[in-house]
Amino acid sequence: MEKGNISVQSENIFLIIKTFLYSDQEVFLRELISNAMDATSKLKTLSVVGDFKGEIGDTTIEVSVDKDAKTITIKDRGIGMTEDEVKKYLNQLAFSSAQEFLEKYKDDSNIIGHFGLGFYSAFMVAAKVEVKTVSYKKGSKGILWVCEGDPEYMIGECDKKDRGTEIILHVGDDDKEYLEESKIQRLLDKYCKFLPVPIKFGTKTETIFEGEGDEKEEKEVTVDNIINNPNPAWKKQPSELTDEDYLSFYNELYPFSAPPMFWIHLNIDYPFDLTGILYFPKLDNTIEVQKNKIKLYSNQVYVTDDIKEIVPEFLTLLHGVIDSPDIPLNVSRSALQSDRNVKKITGYITKKVAEKLGSIYKDNREDYENKWKDLDVFVKYGLLSEEKFYDKAIDFTLLKDTEGKYFTINEYKDLIKENQTDKDGKLVILYANNLDLQYGNVNTAKNAGYNVLELNSVIDSHFIQQLEYKMQELKFARVDADTIDKLIEKDEEVASVLSEKDQEKVEALFKTHVNQVGASVELKSLSPNDMPVMITKPEFMRRMQEMQAAQGMGLGNMPETYNVVINTNHPIIGGKLLKMRSAEKKEKFASYLYNLALVNQGMLKGKDLTDFVSTSIEFMTD
Repeated sequence: MEKGNISVQSENIFLIIKTFLYSDQEVFLRELISNAMDATSKLKTLSVVGDFKGEIGDTTIEVSVDKDAKTITIKDRGIGMTEDEVKKYLNQLAFSSAQEFLEKYKDDSNIIGHFGLGFYSAFMVAAKVEVKTVSYKKGSKGILWVCEGDPEYMIGECDKKDRGTEIILHVGDDDKEYLEESKIQRLLDKYCKFLPVPIKFGTKTETIFEGEGDEKEEKEVTVDNIINNPNPAWKKQPSELTDEDYLSFYNELYPFSAPPMFWIHLNIDYPFDLTGILYFPKLDNTIEVQKNKIKLYSNQVYVTDDIKEIVPEFLTLLHGVIDSPDIPLNVSRSALQSDRNVKKITGYITKKVAEKLGSIYKDNREDYENKWKDLDVFVKYGLLSEEKFYDKAIDFTLLKDTEGKYFTINEYKDLIKENQTDKDGKLVILYANNLDLQYGNVNTAKNAGYNVLELNSVIDSHFIQQLEYKMQELKFARVDADTIDKLIEKDEEVASVLSEKDQEKVEALFKTHVNQVGASVELKSLSPNDMPVMITKPEFMRRMQEMQAAQGMGLGNMPETYNVVINTNHPIIGGKLLKMRSAEKKEKFASYLYNLALVNQGMLKGKDLTDFVSTSIEFMTD
């Protein structure tokens, strides 16, 4: 056996690999299987171009665990290495054989690895690594290379006969968890589920049927446990796939998930190489739980599900797969690096998503409207976060009114132009975010001849702000933000039937009970058909609270700001209340009307609500 030292720049290179180079210890298996895949791809390329004349045979990569021997073995039947190649590629750290091969066969090969350091990730879990290899070249002998995690190595001949490479990891005492088959199975499922060459991990039992008709017999057989799908849907042409194929693949990616609404098949080879399938899940007014479901692959090797550098943030709500060898990765493949290609890919995916949504809207508006409940958050998130998407998607963004009818923004502006333009020429869009709590306000608006939208998604506060900024002619107002005459101000005003003196008496009565910090009493001359006492919540303050709450900031324990509006033209105010002789009864009745308004807004709770019910019963029995 020959003895030597690995050619490295630092004697502490193994410590650097373990501590700094790879952010996640478990990627050692991905790297070693990727190397095996490279070796297999190289052999196939040599065969195609005529540099290898032999039989390729079965190229299945085998992974095995021997708990007693404390070893993990990765075995391939790829190109193998001669003794000189072992010295060159294993002893000269970071000299990439994949890179050299690419330069020679760049038009014919499909190589995953670009970093010679990948092999050395083995030392993240192994105290000792053995490599047994036989080159595809005629007359090649078996070569053994052994290293115990320091720059010293041993190299010599071994009794291996078959072409390819075996890497045997002698797992260290601190990493025994990797000797559990369940652990290795999980890593294979994560990193190697769609590699293009079959990967065997042990065996499994399958039930088969032999014979025909009544003589058909059930029989159990032992077969190879192939853990991957070498030909996943995203690598096929869209013309080869049915809807069932796409749904089946979605279930393969996300078992037990609700079926997606629709999908986009990405397939482009210029000016960059990109394939993939993106699915539109049913969001149902949620955001966070849906994020980071897109998996990034590089030549079918799993890289990450953190792809915010590749796609705009709103697209992280989609599910699926993106595969591109043109996305630049750092040496450990754990971090994406921004460059011109990434920006092009980002623009391409955004464009394809917008085109898909636009085509559904144009081709089948009814279907699009039916899907809007689940598209609402996604499209609005896109409008808010990506200017290029806004330019395309604004035409198929829908607004839904309280009658369940849908409108594009331009359609809705035309609908309300005549009736909901205020004295300043602004289109006032009335909306409700809780139809149950704001039922009375919505009815008041409808009775006045106005249309009301339902805006109740988690990002509607931001969406409203954006539309007001982009479309200066619009103004949004929640139906409980003020009285109708103030929400849509016209030139005409309604006179009060009460004298100034009576108005002062009414104001004084209610101020006695409205002692909430941030609340105020306001007298208004409204229609006798409007409520006698109403609670309104100022638009600006409420929006600020909602947006800060959505961002997790909150406003501390700041009490809710609202106005108590007294309708001086209502007969209960000018008639019954003011005509009561007893001051005590006036106080009690004013308190009752105030609490009634709070109940109407769902703002009376606990003891206050119980007391109100008791008072109501008293009034009924008087």
